[in-house]
Amino acid sequence: MRSLIGRIYRTLRLVPLAALGTITSVSTSNPVAALTFDDGPDPVFTPRLLEVLEKHGAKATFFMVGKAAERHPDLVREVAVAGHVIGNHSWDHPSFPLITGHERRSQIRACEKAIAPYGAKLFRPPYGDQSLWSRLEASWLGYQVIMYSVTAVDWLDHDADWMKNRIMSRMKSGSIILFHDSLFEYRESRYADRAPMLDALDLLLKKLGDRYAFVTIPELMSQGRPQMTYWIKTTDISILNERSGPYGEPRRYAKV
Repeated sequence: MRSLIGRIYRTLRLVPLAALGTITSVSTSNPVAALTFDDGPDPVFTPRLLEVLEKHGAKATFFMVGKAAERHPDLVREVAVAGHVIGNHSWDHPSFPLITGHERRSQIRACEKAIAPYGAKLFRPPYGDQSLWSRLEASWLGYQVIMYSVTAVDWLDHDADWMKNRIMSRMKSGSIILFHDSLFEYRESRYADRAPMLDALDLLLKKLGDRYAFVTIPELMSQGRPQMTYWIKTTDISILNERSGPYGEPRRYAKV
């Protein structure tokens, strides 16, 4: 059985990158970038985030957790009415490589129902964790998997200036930037306060708002050629601690 699985895996690796790759950025000469926010909606911080985005005329993509969206349907609608895009971030945020295929499909479908009728066919796996099989299952359900090329590392105790400077030193035209407007599984922890993230975003948009247009993921992909990466990653949830924070060390993708 293992040898059969091995042969299937080796065969799949020969499939063109466009079929198995995951979008991490867009190749474009236009001065555009995409802001993305995971784990919401949050009744305290998502409305404040919408105010910051409106203040700077920026649009974003919100990858919502279905369980939170079901609790706050008014916020789901508010995000959509404001012109932002809503993507799927699973029902209750498990690491997809650590659950069964049936559970993964159920997670995506339950979230899809919770964010309807506003959800786009965009999926970001919790923790950025992905296996070859979970990537294929998202595709079979009609979803494009969207990861990121720049992170604010806003799940740790960094101040606004540190996060703003980190993003500015790494972003370029076509970047997909990761923030969190909530930390779904850590809402009661010391990391839950999103105020530093909001301050960092405000500083970033003040600094770069006249140089870059911040757009939704679909708008970004219309501006150039999506860059695809073989992204395989699993977070060992059991070793996360106060040093590394609830989301571990800064996430890195793996070219397989």
